Amino acid sequence: MIYLVAILLPFLALMIRGKVWQGLLCLILQFTLIGWIPAAVWAVLVVNNDNAERRHRETIEALHRR
Repeated sequence: MIYLVAILLPFLALMIRGKVWQGLLCLILQFTLIGWIPAAVWAVLVVNNDNAERRHRETIEALHRR
């Protein structure tokens, strides 16, 4: 679901992930038609990176609990 938001409303996906300044910059970028595609790609990459970091933290925590 967040990936769909990242494609349709890139600035909102960044703000949901807590990256307010990046979200504002992304909003400025997507005001142009040409800027929409790079903004959407950027938002998808940020969401994907956040998911990977969360999985990594969960794995490290599970290893420390052993």
